[in-house]
Amino acid sequence: MAATRRRELMVRWCVWALGVPVVTGAFWLGPPGIAVLAAVVGVVAVAEFGGLLRLGAVDRAVLGAAVVGLVLTAWLAPGEVLRVAAVGALAIAGVPLLSGDAEHGLRRLGAGVLGLVWLGALAGLVPSGAVGLVLFVAVSIADIVAYGAGRRLGGPRLSALSPAKRWSGTLAGAAAGLLTLAVLSSLTWQTAVAVAVGGPLGDLLESMVKRGARVKDAGRWLAGSGGLLDRIDSLLVALAVLLVLS
Repeated sequence: MAATRRRELMVRWCVWALGVPVVTGAFWLGPPGIAVLAAVVGVVAVAEFGGLLRLGAVDRAVLGAAVVGLVLTAWLAPGEVLRVAAVGALAIAGVPLLSGDAEHGLRRLGAGVLGLVWLGALAGLVPSGAVGLVLFVAVSIADIVAYGAGRRLGGPRLSALSPAKRWSGTLAGAAAGLLTLAVLSSLTWQTAVAVAVGGPLGDLLESMVKRGARVKDAGRWLAGSGGLLDRIDSLLVALAVLLVLS
């Protein structure tokens, strides 16, 4: 962060430093604390996601309930997660169907299902325990290293979805993320793939959503970061990858 000498990044990391006690405290409490934290984060993320995709209040409420339901199920009845996910998907589909929205129904349905798959990955924090916290640290460090290294090293762009990102930065960030996992005694092939592949894909996914919405940030309330979704985009896909591989 200091090497980049960018005020935006310094502010961003100072804000997250203030949130460290809250996050680590939740993980210290175990599954109940993690579930509460993930549920709160999910509600905020759904609000930001709904704003980006121009979803109405009912669509946001149903999506928020589905995400929170997944998180609580992962805590209280982990064997029923897939069933609750299916119920959530049906509820999301039912909103535009029952309202008879022929003009925007398909867009609302697609956005809702995407939100359930993407934001519902927060439920993976509950069974992952401390590994989830380590994963967040690793993808955060990978992200900042990728940003700084990409600006200094240059080279081919990673994707047209995010012109500022370079392959050089992505590879440097992946190396930093793997080193973080090793230092924190959490380096396995599953966590390595989650950080090195899932993290960058999560960042590109949000870039695609924001480009479609023609906005720079998912929100404006979080100093230096824009919105909460701007800070957890990499973590969400990294979690999804880890869940699939595990």
